Amino acid sequence: MLYKGGCKCGAVAFEVEGEIGEVIDCNCSVCKPKGYLHWFVPEAQVRMVRRPAELGEFTFNKHALRHRFCTTCGVSPFVEGPGTVAVNARCLEGVDPGSLAVKPFDGASL
Repeated sequence: MLYKGGCKCGAVAFEVEGEIGEVIDCNCSVCKPKGYLHWFVPEAQVRMVRRPAELGEFTFNKHALRHRFCTTCGVSPFVEGPGTVAVNARCLEGVDPGSLAVKPFDGASL
């Protein structure tokens, strides 16, 4: 299935191909307050439609994951990692987060 997603103001837009089997609810100090529901997909399944040059980035801990956010509206639509993208399922059009299988992840203890 093809999903469309992005930020609130439309400066960031993307498409992702796949089936959402489950999403990860991480309780680390970044993901928990932002309310991320991570859907991990290979980066080849994500196509950027609009990606501004000023797309913000936040890294921490081992600096392997790049938490991306729109510098205009502040929404965090995805996280980039080596060979993978963790799409924030809350930023996908037509997806009801309450209908998704959610797997907790204890990122706070890492």
